[in-house]
Amino acid sequence: MTTALIAEDEPMLMAQLKSRLAEAWPDLVVVAEAGNGEEAVMLAREERPDVAFLDIRMPLLTGIDVAKAIAGGPHIVFVTAYDEYAVAAFEEGAVDYVLKPPTPERIAKVVARLKAKLGTPPADLAALLERLATRDAQGGALKWIRASLGNAMKLIAIEDVLYFQSEDKYTKVVTAEGDALIRKTIKDLHDEIDHEAFWQVHRGTIVNLRAIAKVERDWRDQPLLTLKGRAEKLTVSRTFAHLFKAM
Repeated sequence: MTTALIAEDEPMLMAQLKSRLAEAWPDLVVVAEAGNGEEAVMLAREERPDVAFLDIRMPLLTGIDVAKAIAGGPHIVFVTAYDEYAVAAFEEGAVDYVLKPPTPERIAKVVARLKAKLGTPPADLAALLERLATRDAQGGALKWIRASLGNAMKLIAIEDVLYFQSEDKYTKVVTAEGDALIRKTIKDLHDEIDHEAFWQVHRGTIVNLRAIAKVERDWRDQPLLTLKGRAEKLTVSRTFAHLFKAM
């Protein structure tokens, strides 16, 4: 029996990854699920899984920190929305990586590689993890939005944004406290935001995953998002519907 730990702080992404793994590897037993880095370290030491799927960006401890703490134990698979991490990890000897959102094709490749390596010791990732930690410290996604609120300017923390919506030459920034406008396109925003926290769901809409209360289907079988504390619903276009396929 092969066992696994999954560490991911977004419940929807956790559900997606579990669903994909269940399809590709029915015999894999997920013995532990962690919502933050500290919990991941604790559960890895208690359960001693064969494989650990670690989100690189998590609260308390990052996936990089967790991998350092449990080095020599399970085979490591990094889960990330950031290609630079994934490519570096793959090329430097980590078992594999999964880009968010996980696709059946990518998971199938990861599973095949893991099965081939389970009889061998985990790769030594010490040097790689140091490089990744340095790169993580140097980088960083957008954290503040400077928005227009009538005749005034306001700084809005990115985590307070429920969703962004394109409006002519502007983009509307929707928060629990109200709406504001910024002179930045959805495309520009998409290049700057944290893709593990925000998903583009329509050509003109980007939504904060933490703001989603429920995912339903409309009469066309397209995902329909209900937001926490909001009356409006956001329709996911066909281009981005695959993000919610496993839900």
